[in-house]
Amino acid sequence: MAGRHRPPPPSRVPFVAVVAVLVAAVAVVLYLRGRGSSAPAEARSGASPPAGQATPQQPLPSTSSSPSEPARSPSPSPTPVHRGKLIIHGAGDTNFDPSYIPNLRTFGYDYALSGLDGLFKRDDLTVANFECAVSDLGTAVPKTFNFRCDPNALPALKAGGIEVGNLANNHSYDYGPEAVVDSRRNLEKAGIAPVGAGKDPAEAEEPALFEIKGWKIAVVGIDEVVDPYPEAVAAPGHPGTACGHDVGCMVREIRAAAADADLVIVDIHWGVELDTQPGSFQIEQAHQFIAAGADIIFGGHSHRLQPLDVYKGKPIFWSLGNFVWPSFSVEGSTTAVAEVVVKPDGTMTARLIPAYIASSGHPVLRGT
Repeated sequence: MAGRHRPPPPSRVPFVAVVAVLVAAVAVVLYLRGRGSSAPAEARSGASPPAGQATPQQPLPSTSSSPSEPARSPSPSPTPVHRGKLIIHGAGDTNFDPSYIPNLRTFGYDYALSGLDGLFKRDDLTVANFECAVSDLGTAVPKTFNFRCDPNALPALKAGGIEVGNLANNHSYDYGPEAVVDSRRNLEKAGIAPVGAGKDPAEAEEPALFEIKGWKIAVVGIDEVVDPYPEAVAAPGHPGTACGHDVGCMVREIRAAAADADLVIVDIHWGVELDTQPGSFQIEQAHQFIAAGADIIFGGHSHRLQPLDVYKGKPIFWSLGNFVWPSFSVEGSTTAVAEVVVKPDGTMTARLIPAYIASSGHPVLRGT
């Protein structure tokens, strides 16, 4: 229409400006996010360090029950065991029945060990075979010889240096099961450790344990001489002596003792009366004992002194003969004390110290 003008097109500047502002804002956001993701690796949780760099260890949470409880110190290293030299003695058949050895009633029980010049008092451990029931209880079982030792003699034997009394022999059961249990109790009261007999097999086979000069020492008693009275062997619920003819029992007893000790001493009643040499079966058994952990073997029963042998560095005293015993003959009175010296490194030397039963119940040293 004449005289009228077309209105100008709407301006696009404002729209373009808005778009530009939006683009700039997005760019700023992306830039800032990129800056955050490029922070140093060690400041980000879970990041791996550069190759060759140790991974820092995170502190473990405290196990203390209280925040104020001080930190526990690490356990100290075990202290090395320092072992000293040991001197150990073994004595043969020891009987303190005053009706069998009247000298003990006449001269007193101190008389029994008075001929030894204090030998047992100067050592570290002495083991003796107590060939009797050390009890006033019980009734004599039917056999040829029944020995009842006086419990009142025990303080003198303890004062003389005997620490272990072996009850594993063919006379501990002379007055039946009640006397076996009482014998063990009487030895304990006197401070002498009993081995080889008890209220049941577990107690009869239980070792006497000692800790001396850094050594753990176990002493066990074994009674292989039970004929003609096999009832003397301990059974479940039945007091008696250890093992009888059961060699497997003997080996188990020794092996169990060796598990708790550095040194195992076996006092065994075996062999044949009046024999002067061990039998082949004894030699075989002794080797089994040593394989099971025995270090020293004191034997008895033959009433005769037998030789000393060494097997794989372990001494075997086949029979120590009589000790505190009547003087019936030169052969029966010729005896000895077993002596073993154990060095700190565990090596041993052994010897028989000659002695003689000068009068009944009175052994006297003839050597040093």
